[in-house]
Amino acid sequence: MRERTGGRPAETATMRVEIRGIPAARALYTRAVKRIHTALKPLAGEPVTAQVNFFDENGPKGGVAIRCALTVRLPYRPAVRVEHMAETSRLAFDGGLAKLERQLEEYRERHRKSQRYPKKYFVAKRLLETWPRDRSTARLVPRRHPQGRE
Repeated sequence: MRERTGGRPAETATMRVEIRGIPAARALYTRAVKRIHTALKPLAGEPVTAQVNFFDENGPKGGVAIRCALTVRLPYRPAVRVEHMAETSRLAFDGGLAKLERQLEEYRERHRKSQRYPKKYFVAKRLLETWPRDRSTARLVPRRHPQGRE
């Protein structure tokens, strides 16, 4: 009986997670799907595609040989890709996910900073909205004339 590998996507309304290289029946598969969804939850407003690939670099020789590559694709943005190598698939995934969370935090911080400061047209519009509409209620300030004129 041949065991099926976990190449099928796990989808929600806005996210698609695809895991390759481990069997779908393993506990790591479901754990990976849950942890990826949790890590990408702050990006829930945007459609996201996440791909997790496991590779065995050395084959049956053992050692630090399992590579986990995580790729997250956001619309209109470059893909975020991280890799981590460890002795087991679980350790490789945990290390890769920690790197991915740091990368996404930097991405969110950059986005937050660019949105924090108002742009000049926004500020000008706000100033015009607060300008008094009725000139009778506006406080008039006398103009200063250059010396010698009144």
